[in-house]
Amino acid sequence: VQLQASGGGLVQPGGSLRLSCAASGSTLNDYAIGWFRQAPGKEREGVSCITSSDNTYYAVSVKGRFTISRDNANYTVYLQMNSLKPEDTGVYYCALSLAIATLYEAGYDYWGQGTQVTVSS
Repeated sequence: VQLQASGGGLVQPGGSLRLSCAASGSTLNDYAIGWFRQAPGKEREGVSCITSSDNTYYAVSVKGRFTISRDNANYTVYLQMNSLKPEDTGVYYCALSLAIATLYEAGYDYWGQGTQVTVSS
């Protein structure tokens, strides 16, 4: 399974971005997908995840601002990010779990290459 994260960019504080995660060689539809981010000089942290049955979970820092969703017809998982803050800056990764949805990266089996999100004025 190869995952492709896209949609990052430079945005001003308060702005929005939508990240996409697609898979080649397989479908995401039957698996849990997580979004993680890594800020410069910091460890990678879980942001959000969605189960195979579309239950969703969020880190406290993004709850109410970010929304994870799944488009089964296009085999894609999205992360809609609103009201972005400078502290949301980092490289965002999507990952696939063959087992459970979790905000801990150890639970994931496949990772995408990451997409840069920069929130700055």
